[in-house]
Amino acid sequence: MLTFRQYKQNPLKVIKHLSKLSESEQIEAEHKKNILILIENLIEREEATFKMIIDCLYDIGSVNLINKKFSICPFNQIMKLIAKFSRPGFRFVAFYWVHKNTPQLITNWLLKKVKRLG
Repeated sequence: MLTFRQYKQNPLKVIKHLSKLSESEQIEAEHKKNILILIENLIEREEATFKMIIDCLYDIGSVNLINKKFSICPFNQIMKLIAKFSRPGFRFVAFYWVHKNTPQLITNWLLKKVKRLG
């Protein structure tokens, strides 16, 4: 699947690929591309929201993991302190991953849900 950035770079490639498909497949491919572009735009617009979600998930996950792996109190507290300081680095890496992979994952998930109905 081509992302919007790839489509801008190679519009002829997409058009040649679409001409080989039937009309209903062309419409489906066009809608899939539109959904992907909309989700990419949503992530770019709502960057702060996604970063807050990542922070919340990191806080919950790190505390649960530390409590599970380190039951001795002094180690537990030290690891929680380390987890707080490592949050900005994790946020950067996680948001990069979310920005790169989430639009395609959400698009595929939504299309699977729609295909089950049909």
